[in-house]
Amino acid sequence: MQVFRRHKKIVLIAVLLAVILLVSFFIVQNTAKPSPTPTPTPVPTEISPTPTSTASPTPTTPTPPSQTPTPTPAPTPFLYPGEVTQYQNQSLSPISDVYQNAIAGTQYINQATYRLNVTGLVNNTLEYTYDDVVNNHTAYQKVVTLTCVEGWSATILWQGVLVNDLLQEAGVSPNATVVIFHASDGYTTALPLDYIVQNRIMIAYKMNNVTLTAQIGWPFMVVAQDQYGYKWAKWLTEIEVSNDTSYLGTWERQGYPNNATLLSDPNNATLHSDNVSVAEAIVVSVACTVIAAVIYTTSVKTNTKRPKFWRRQRSG
Repeated sequence: MQVFRRHKKIVLIAVLLAVILLVSFFIVQNTAKPSPTPTPTPVPTEISPTPTSTASPTPTTPTPPSQTPTPTPAPTPFLYPGEVTQYQNQSLSPISDVYQNAIAGTQYINQATYRLNVTGLVNNTLEYTYDDVVNNHTAYQKVVTLTCVEGWSATILWQGVLVNDLLQEAGVSPNATVVIFHASDGYTTALPLDYIVQNRIMIAYKMNNVTLTAQIGWPFMVVAQDQYGYKWAKWLTEIEVSNDTSYLGTWERQGYPNNATLLSDPNNATLHSDNVSVAEAIVVSVACTVIAAVIYTTSVKTNTKRPKFWRRQRSG
């Protein structure tokens, strides 16, 4: 009976530890399960230069459904005049699937006065008109999926010019490591220079063969493939070359990770950050519990031995 009382607390700790381990195993198993229907990000493809157009599109009004008692088919997706829905046997999302997110509302920019500036750590600060960029540089097409942290995504055929083509014309300093994109509404975000060069990142002026509208981001939008949507700056007015690797853009200053790289499974993706994952937190908690149990057990054994030792000393 005395032995049971002496070790009662130790037994309780052991039982508690077993319960924590079982619960931890259950949580880890559930958090590690992939999405039942994963959709891989399509591999971007490029084709030869294509002719460009600066005409602003006028969206058409969708036809209302037939007023009949019988079931009607699903309405046709809202398409712009000339909008394509297929590219190299790949289905494209309609432009209307791209949400119009903005920090200060839609920006309506005057084409006659618009200028795109290339600044910062360059040999020559450059200033381009819209026509300079569109008509005097090689145009590329690329299918890239835009994935937003809000949970939606759209696979679009983008057409534009390579950021690196503009940087090469300006002459980039050997110390440059980062490119900061500035928008007309004050929005900013930054991407590594190596990422931009290696992935042939473009600024687009067309999507699905339709010139960008003001709502979507005319005149130019950064196509930051494999990055979450807050890296896709639109209404672009300045490309700044920098060596400030700690620079934080608009949403990054609000707590979004500066590294916005997508995971391999966008349907089961979370933002890369410095936060500890749930599974890691559970492991740490269990480890701390084990350590506490060992310390407590050692303490109990030491305390039960001390009175006997003291009695032997006093009796001597």
